[in-house]
Amino acid sequence: MRLDGKVAFVTGGGSGIGKAGAKAMAAAGAFVIVSDRDGATATQTAEEIHDGGGRASSVALDMTDSGAVEESLRAAISHHGRLDILHSHAGIQIEGRLEQVTPEQMDASWVLNVRSHFVAARAVVPQMRTQGGGSIIITASNSGVQYDADMIAYATTKHAAVAMVRQIAKDYARDNIRVNALCPGFIDTPFNAGFERQMGGREKLEAYVSHAIPMGRFGSTDEIAAAIVYLASDASRFMTGTAFVIDGGECL
Repeated sequence: MRLDGKVAFVTGGGSGIGKAGAKAMAAAGAFVIVSDRDGATATQTAEEIHDGGGRASSVALDMTDSGAVEESLRAAISHHGRLDILHSHAGIQIEGRLEQVTPEQMDASWVLNVRSHFVAARAVVPQMRTQGGGSIIITASNSGVQYDADMIAYATTKHAAVAMVRQIAKDYARDNIRVNALCPGFIDTPFNAGFERQMGGREKLEAYVSHAIPMGRFGSTDEIAAAIVYLASDASRFMTGTAFVIDGGECL
């Protein structure tokens, strides 16, 4: 699954799954533009890619700023002359049931978990169509194909992200633009903080994982990174509109 000659743009690439995916795509031969709201972490990821013999650049980018998202993607396309892969990964997890989540928190979830992906995909589709195709990977969650207790903002927006992916995929399949939703389950990163608070601490989260997930463990960022490379590469060239669930069987 090589990505030689490909140019990839990753959002939320400063840590966790985004970072692992950026490094894996670079190791497979892609030039990777790493973005993150925390520019220092994006730079750190790019430096680690360089240290490993790969090619990368970095940019500070707040995905809630639509104008900045559009400008960053335009700049990447202008500089490289193409964009083959967009991994729109940045997201937010706010726990709580209907009476516990404020309208402002629901709005914040929508802006980052749905609208930011819409803006990013909209910005790259014209270039991908012109160049004859591309791969858009939008991080949703296995919460986009099931329902989690007391997670109304998260589950609602992740289901919306999956629906949006399927609609874009249907609309642009003839342009050879593939669009898939990456749907991880419990991966051992700080992003699980919402679930950890909801369950009453790390120990209780670990107990949940050991009992509720058929494989009995967290997934690793490397396992998700391998899936990202697959979705980005020609190995998945006949795959579009899919909610690609990697969760150790939790949603079964």
